[in-house]
Amino acid sequence: MTATANRDSYDCIIIGGGPAGLVAATYLARFRRSVLVVDAGESRALWIPRTHNCPGFPDGISGLELLDRLRAQAQHYEVPLHNARVEHIEGSEASGFAVILNDRGLTARHILLATGVVDHIPRMPNVEEAIARGIIRLCPVCDGYEVIGRRVGVLGSGSHALREANFLKAFTDDVTIIADDPARLREEGKGNGEAGAFPVLSGVASMRLSDAGFEVTTEQGEREVFDSVYPALGCSIRSQLGESLGIALDDLGHITVDGHQETSRRGIYAAGDVVHSLNQLAVAFGQAATAATAIHNRLREGGAATGRSIPGLSDRIAASPSGG
Repeated sequence: MTATANRDSYDCIIIGGGPAGLVAATYLARFRRSVLVVDAGESRALWIPRTHNCPGFPDGISGLELLDRLRAQAQHYEVPLHNARVEHIEGSEASGFAVILNDRGLTARHILLATGVVDHIPRMPNVEEAIARGIIRLCPVCDGYEVIGRRVGVLGSGSHALREANFLKAFTDDVTIIADDPARLREEGKGNGEAGAFPVLSGVASMRLSDAGFEVTTEQGEREVFDSVYPALGCSIRSQLGESLGIALDDLGHITVDGHQETSRRGIYAAGDVVHSLNQLAVAFGQAATAATAIHNRLREGGAATGRSIPGLSDRIAASPSGG
C-alpha cells in the first residue's frame, strides 16, 4: 500500500482491504466521501491461485492480481490505504466513532466492517505450495469445475464434509471422505440418510504434498493419492470488533445485517465473508455497493458531501440504493 492516512476524521472508515472493502471504498470515493481503508494485509483473497468465476475475467485472475487491481482503482480516486490493525472502536453515529489503530487514533461518522474469515487448513508441510498448485482447494463453489472427472478427497467429518462431498458429485464420481473423526461421520451420516454414500479413508497417519498430488498414508500403511483435496474444516469469522461493540451475531459468529448491510448498531455496516452469505467475490462486490450507497444516503440526509471534488465526476448521485 503506497497511500497512507493523512487526516484524522472521515465520513467512513473501512476495516479490511479485501474485495468487499476496496469496492466499497471506490463507491464512496466516487460519491465524493472522505474514506479510509485500514488493512492488516490478511485478505482471504490472497490464497486464490487463480479464479475463473470472477465476473469480467474469462481467462481467470489470481487473488493477488485482483487485489492489486482493486487497490489501483480505489487509489485512482485518491482513497488512502493504511496498513495497520484496528485494536478498538467506540462511540456512536450521533457522537462519532473513535477508531484506535496499533499506531494512531482516528474518528469516523460511519464504519464498514469487511474483516472476512480465516479458513482452517490442514496442518502439513508445504501447505501454501499445495494451495498454489490447486492440490488443496478451499472453495468447491469457486472451482468445482476444475476437478471434473478427477480423483477428489474431502478432508473432515460430519455434516460439513458430507455436504461438500455431495456438492462435488456434480463434477466427479470419484469423491472420497478423508475422515478425521469417523465415528462422527457415521453418526451424522445416519441422521441425514447419507451413511455409506462415499468411500471413507480413516486412521490417517500422515498427509503430504507429492509430485503426484495429495498423498495420504494410513496407520495400516495404505497409501492413497488424490488430484485435489477440499478441507471441510470450517473457518474462523473475524467478527471480534463487531462483538466488542455489542453488534448482533448469528449462531456461527457472522455479523447480522439488514437489507442495506447495516448491523444492529446504527452507523456500522458490514460486507463480505464476515456476513453470513455465499462466500463469493460477486456477492462481496454486491454487498459492498449496497453498503457504500446506504452510507452515502445516510450522510446525505445530514448534509452535503465532504470529500474532495474529483474532476469529471457528475454531481448527480443516485438517490437510493437501487439507483444507477
